[in-house]
Formats: sequence, C-alpha cells, structure tokens
Amino acid sequence: MNLHFFKKRLFQKIDHLKKIPTIWVHCSSMGETNLSEPLIKELLEERRENIIISTFTDTGYENAKKKYNNIERIEVIYFPLDIGFLLERIFQKIDFKLLILVETEIWPNFIKKAKKYGKIIIVNGRISDRSFPRYKKIKWILRKTLEKISAIYTQTHVDKERFIELGSEKEKVENLGNMKFCIDFEKYTDEEKKELKAILKVGDKKILVLGSTRENEEKIILEELKKNPELLKTIAIIIVPRHLTRIEEVKNVIEKLDYTWKEFTELEENFNLGRKEEILEEKKQEIIIVNKMGVLRKFYSIGDCVFVGGTLVNIGGHSLLEPLFYGKTPIYGKYLQNIKTISKELNARCLGYELKENVEFVLRMKEVLELKSEDIYKKKVEIEKLFFENKNVVKNILGRIKNILNY
Repeated sequence: MNLHFFKKRLFQKIDHLKKIPTIWVHCSSMGETNLSEPLIKELLEERRENIIISTFTDTGYENAKKKYNNIERIEVIYFPLDIGFLLERIFQKIDFKLLILVETEIWPNFIKKAKKYGKIIIVNGRISDRSFPRYKKIKWILRKTLEKISAIYTQTHVDKERFIELGSEKEKVENLGNMKFCIDFEKYTDEEKKELKAILKVGDKKILVLGSTRENEEKIILEELKKNPELLKTIAIIIVPRHLTRIEEVKNVIEKLDYTWKEFTELEENFNLGRKEEILEEKKQEIIIVNKMGVLRKFYSIGDCVFVGGTLVNIGGHSLLEPLFYGKTPIYGKYLQNIKTISKELNARCLGYELKENVEFVLRMKEVLELKSEDIYKKKVEIEKLFFENKNVVKNILGRIKNILNY
C-alpha cells in the first residue's frame, strides 16, 4: 500500500453528503460491487433512503462509479479505513439508518460506530474453510463485534453454523441462499454473438475461452494443448487475462511456446473499418488476446468450451456463474477456496469439470466438445433450475430489512 492509497481514503471530500435517511452498503472489491447490484436496485425501487456505497479497492470504486454515476440517490466513496474519527465524520454528516456488510467485511471500529447510530446486517455471509480456523483463535474478540450486528444472512447452512460457533446469537443468523445467483448478467442476441464471431474470424473452429487467467495459467494450458496437435487444428483459442497489465507477459508466454497472437482490439478495428482479414492461421496456431475490459461475459456466451481462471494456481478462483449463466459447463482447477460453495454445487450436479491434475485439461475439454445435443440440453435445464432455486434471495433480504427498520 502506497501513499496514494492512503490519501484517497484519508482526505476524500464528503461535503456533498446530506443529513437525510441513508443506508450504507460496504463492499470490499469489484466482486462485491457486482454481487450487491441486484440488492441496490431493489433498495432504490422499494425504499426511499439514499445509499452510500463504500469500497476498499480501486477496481471496486471505479466499478461502482461506473454503475451508479448518474443516480442521484447514490454516493460512492472509498472506505475510510477502520479509523474511528474518519468514520465519525461520515456518520455525523448523514441520517444513518442501516449498514449492509457484503459477505465477510467484519471491521470492528466500523461496526462499533455504526451500532451507535443505527442497525447493521451482513448479507451473503460466508466464512471460508481457510478463514474459519483463524477466526476461532480470536472468537473471544469476534464475539463482541458480532453481538452488535442485528442480523446475518448466510449463503449456506455451513456458513450459518460457523457464525454461530464464533459467537453470533442463533436467532440472528439465517441461511437465505447465495445472492450471486441474482446478479443481472447481460443477455446477448444471436446477432450480437454472430457479429463477435465475425470479428474474430474463427471460421468453423470451436472456440476455447480462457477467462480471467492469472500468472502461469496460460502456460499450463497451452503446454497441454501443444501435446495434441490434431485438436489444436480444430479450435480457436481466446485468452481473456484477469488484469490487462499482464498482456505483455501473456504475449511472451505465447511466443515462447511457438504460437502466434493477435489483439482483439486490432481485429475489432479492422472489422469496423471493413478491412479484409484472413481466417485464423492454420499452420501456426494463432491466439486471440482480449486486451479490453468488460467483455469477458460476451466471450463466454460464444464459447464452445470455457475455462475459469484463478483455479490452476493458488488464487482461489473467479466467477463460475458467469459462464454458467450462458449455458456453459466450465472447466476449472483445484484451487477453489473463493468459490467453494458454488463449485461443490456444480460438481454435485455435473455442471462443471474440476481438474485434479493439470494433465486432465485436454481430456475434459474433449468431453465438453463431444457432448451430444441432448446432453447439452439436459445441462441447460439443470442450470436454469439452479438459478430458479436461488432467484428470491434478494427479495427475501429486502423483506428482512423492512422488518428491521420497521418502515
């Protein structure tokens, strides 16, 4: 953390905040700002309070700003760290009613201050296998913080039991399900998907999308594919790195493994200008690197086979719901600590392919590409069922908020 990090949080202007009824939603990063979007939309529609959204990370802040920039009732701020006098400044400026903590944002000073002025709830509460043993060691401290929270709504029954074991009162903890199934994913028309394929110039090749890849994952997968030259001839590989700052690194990996590459924005520009472009090169496998933010879901929607990154290396995994929403059965590695609940659900319903070893990648990929149309249809029906079972989570949370605030 550098000086710039602290300056943005310590010296941000809050003069624009008004002393009117306010709900404060705290998200850690971009994932939580996306997750909370359906709930915030419902709050805007069903309730009259203004909403403050605070985020800890730059990506979370920028994401929230982009989503809510033109909505008068919403203010986006950086989380002012867990520092009492900074928090007090904000609480003094507003008529605070409710703090909504998304997932496991347990900040002792923040919760203590919020309790002084209003109510506090946790939504989509979870405690990971990794965190639970650490929390148990300090449960005598945590208990005092958890006692100040009015209600905790968890993702699973296991999460509910863990909160209770750490000191939450039983009657305050309720398992309502996972809000992630309520995220409003973009829908793409057949024409939009057809146009994207035309931009990519993939011809009749099957499309392999490597989404949200992290350091070393491209190398692992491309090395495995290199061992299967016949399969390589039939596929177009699209790499969408998690961070654009890795683009040059990804290019170097591709070149060292004797592939070639093209950047998506170049293909897009050529298409828009009507320039003729050859179908992807046959002799030397050409890989498309997506060097543009905010388009991963669209690529998932056209993929014949999808890999979700952050799972072959010890990151903990990125969203499995994004490809799932578009009817894809994703492939992912064994590092799933951030998405454990959903990955277990997908494994149990045979809606995902978890790799125990990296060498399984090509085998699982072939299984996906060789699925018969009736099997694809059955999987899509099961996916729709999974989303349907969780569709009312946000509505249920909104009902609980109404009871807590009594108006």
